Formats: sequence, C-alpha cells, structure tokens
Amino acid sequence: MSDSSRFTITAALPYANGPIHIGHLAGVYIPADIFARYKRKIGDDVLYVCGSDEHGVPITIKAKKNNINPQDVIDKYHKMIENSFLEFGISFDIYDRTSNKEHHIVAQEFFKKLQNDNKFIEKTTEEYYDEKEKTFLADRYIKGTCPICGYDDAYGDQCEKCGTSLEPSELKNPQSALSGEKLTKKETSHWYLPLEKHEEWLKNWILKENGSRWKSNVVGQCKSWIESGLKARAVTRDLDWGVKVPIDNQTGKVLYVWFDAPIGYISATKIWAKNNNVNWETYWKDSKTKLIHFIGKDNIVFHCIIFPAMLKSYGDFILPENVPANEFLNLEGQKISTSKNWAVWLHEYLVDFPNQQDVLRYVLCINAPENKDNDFTWLDFQARNNNELVAILGNFINRVFVLCHKYWDGKVPAKNNLEEVDKNIILQIESTPKKIGDFIGDYKFRFALQTLMDLARSGNKYLADTEPWKLFKQPDQKERTETILNIAIQITASLAILCEPFMPFTSKKLKQMLNSNNSSDWASASNINQINEGHLLNSPQLLFAKIEDEQIENQINKLKKS
Repeated sequence: MSDSSRFTITAALPYANGPIHIGHLAGVYIPADIFARYKRKIGDDVLYVCGSDEHGVPITIKAKKNNINPQDVIDKYHKMIENSFLEFGISFDIYDRTSNKEHHIVAQEFFKKLQNDNKFIEKTTEEYYDEKEKTFLADRYIKGTCPICGYDDAYGDQCEKCGTSLEPSELKNPQSALSGEKLTKKETSHWYLPLEKHEEWLKNWILKENGSRWKSNVVGQCKSWIESGLKARAVTRDLDWGVKVPIDNQTGKVLYVWFDAPIGYISATKIWAKNNNVNWETYWKDSKTKLIHFIGKDNIVFHCIIFPAMLKSYGDFILPENVPANEFLNLEGQKISTSKNWAVWLHEYLVDFPNQQDVLRYVLCINAPENKDNDFTWLDFQARNNNELVAILGNFINRVFVLCHKYWDGKVPAKNNLEEVDKNIILQIESTPKKIGDFIGDYKFRFALQTLMDLARSGNKYLADTEPWKLFKQPDQKERTETILNIAIQITASLAILCEPFMPFTSKKLKQMLNSNNSSDWASASNINQINEGHLLNSPQLLFAKIEDEQIENQINKLKKS
C-alpha cells in the first residue's frame, strides 16, 4: 500500500519469575495483539516486539526462596511464557529474552554512549544494607509501610495496593525481604540519570503535544510526577545478577533493571532485523515510524518519562507516538496476587479449556480495564461465552451454513432483487470495517469488539425478520430465499475477516468453512460480493461450545483452594 504506515509495537516485558495470568493478558498482550493484527490487515508495516525480562529482583528472590540459580528460574519461566503466548495466538514478530548475550551487548553500549556523552552523574550515597546477608538491597528486597496508603507490605519501589511509585527511603519501618531483619545503611557509588534536566521538554512533549491524544490516566499520572519535581534516578545497582556495568574495576554492579529492560525492545529488534535481513534503525530512528508502547498502569512512568529521557539522551531515537496503558484487572473482587496464587494462569487455562483460546480473548477484551479497574469472574466468563459467543455469533453462523446445505447442497445461492431490509443490512456490512478500524486506531478495543458483535446480532435479526425457512416452502419465494441466504453468507465472510484481530482461531475456522480463497485484507470485509454465486461451502463446524456449570465450579473451587 502506498499510503501505509510503519509501526514498532512493544508489549511490556513480563518478568520471567512466574507464568502469565489474565491480568497481564487483559492489560497488555491482548490489546497489543489486536492492534498489531489489525495494522497488518490494513497493509501497514508492523514490528511487534516482546521478550522476557530476566534481570529483575523478583527473579533473584524466586531463586533464593527455591535455593536454585537465577538462570534456572528464567529458563523455566521464559519457555513457559513463550509457549503460552504462542498457543494463545499472540502474534509477536519476535519474543526474545534479556539474558541473551546480544541484549547484554546492546544494553552496555547504550550505557557507554550516555556515559561518554556525560549524560549521567555519579553520586555516593548511603543505601540500605542487610548485615545478615552481607549485601546491599535493591528496592524490591526492601519491604515496609507505604507512606501514602499505610499498606504494611509495600516494596521499596512501589506499593502494590495503591500503585504509588516509591523510593526505599520513603517506606516506614523498612526491613529486608531476604532475612526479615531491620536495615543499616552503607556508602556506595552509582550512576544516575538526572531526570530533572529533562523536566521542561517532557512537560511540553507529554502535556502539550500529546495531552489531548493520550489516555487521561496516562497523562494524569505523568502530570503528577512532573509537577512533584523530577529527581535523578540511579541506573546502576549493587547486585551480581544482571547486565554488568561496562566500566573497568566495577565488580558487583549491574545496570538497574528499569534501565536495561526497555533496551530489550531495541536488542530484540536488532536480532529480528538481522534474521530478516532488514535495517533495524528503520523501526527506531526513522521519523515516519510510529512507536507504540502497550503497558499496564504500573509501567506508565517508565515508558512515558524515564525511557523517553534515555532515548532523548542517546540522541537519534524516535519517541513514542502513544502509550495506551490499561488499568488493572481484578479477579472475583480481589486484586490478582502472584504470591498468594490468586490468579487465572494462562498455561493452566489452555489445559482446562482446550481449543478455547478465543473465548478468553473475547471475554478479556469485552471486559478490558481500559479506563478503570475491572473485575473478571468465572460466572461472567460463562455467561459471555454462552449468551454471546454461542447464542449470537455461533448461532448466526450455524444457521446460515445449515440452511445453505439444506436448501442448496452447500452452494451459495444467487443475489436477486433487493428489498429495504436487504439494503439496510448491506449498509451495515459496508460501514462496519471502518467503524471497527477507527475504534482500534483510537485504542478503544471494547467498542471495536462490540461493533463486531453488533454485525452478528444484526445477522441474527435479519434472518429472524425475513424467515427464509418459511419462504423456502412457498413456490413463488425461491428467489427471495436465495437473496437472503446470499446476503447472510456475505455477512459471514465479512465476520471472518473482522474477527481475526480479536479471535484469530475463530477467523481461521470461518475461512475454512467458507472454503474461500478471496482476498481477506481489511478492505474486502466491506465487499458485499465476496463469495460468488455457486461457490461450494464446506460443512459447518461448531465455533463455540456451551460451558457447563460444573466447569465453572471447578475453577472457583481451584481458586478457593489456592
């Protein structure tokens, strides 16, 4: 396409210290996947990048708890996460990992460039030290009482209850997450990114240039941070696990994970570009490329303030076009908690509900926490499947195929004279692709999916209003019946294309049932002559199965036991 655009789409790197759960999916990976799939369908040049974040403190905590090496932890969970994403239909162009040698090289070069250009300041400070463990403690190793909400189990970098980003020094009653001991302080030297020097341009860029386009929750959190005054932030820390600081005589120091993790997007791009014989810089340094970060709200500051300051300091990188962060998804009225095993894990879902990836994709999108925290319940999951996917979309498709096979041996009948009811549904077929596309382009994925389901609802109503099964019994109504079923098949062909970003497995099944080799780019979904008269359809398959009460009870009981 001559007027196509180029997009570098990133999805937040999941920590490789545990499996993926529905909160991750609803907040980041499903919206990012819908966006990437749609952009490909309209002919845009898309690079969709992700990978495992393998240097975070959660990894070392997990290793310590289980008395194993951090490498054992990341190898286990990286593979589990990668396989789960693949089976769930998340269409990354590359899923990398930050333990890769290539990533270490890229991250170290990034640090060296900024250090050589005097973009850092070096400071000696007193940091928390665990005398029992004989180690300086990174923020995630420090727990205490949140100064904002009073939560007793807040981490040194963030309170997981109220979501506030913190410094360890702000915690009340700080103690070691390793030993449980009270902490002392010792002197240590580190490099810092002086965010205060970036305050003015960040304020203009975020609040003036992007304030009206970005989501209000994103702009609001950035505004709050900037107005409270930006401070220098350490880019190194005292740890053995991570990307080594590339300066001679600096043992026991690594790049802070918040610094090295977003560079993972760039290192993954370099690996992908090398494998595909393209220039990686096109996706990170060409002003025609749009960089979109999909994240949860706990990552807003890193992707809207800190990473852009890093990119700007480097000099020739593009800045994000948008950062459509979602709020949090709760589970059965409670906050999802990995440590308490209060979660629906993707790898377990794929076992418990085989070949039902699209049901979860649908439910998590239609109920996504786009503007406020939302709640996932198993009863709602069952109701959405049975009352919407089975009763609306699945029912419409099944009726159309059964009638075509019953009356015309599976051959598509002719389209004859059109009546007002036909013209109205044709107008909806023609207008729906643009409506859905506009919603996706505005990051309103719930509205986009609702619009898709509205077309299926209209298809059901069209059949109910015209009653082709009654008309077929009347000798003089054969042509009328043909027209109705032809239009119903065109609706089906349109749905097969339009549901691909949301429910790719369903889209594939529908295309197989249609037995169609027609072009399936987005624009063709508005074509009301996609499937020709006389074309032979394949036999119908059941798109969605009813979910029984027993299955839901099993899931609720599993949660209660956890």
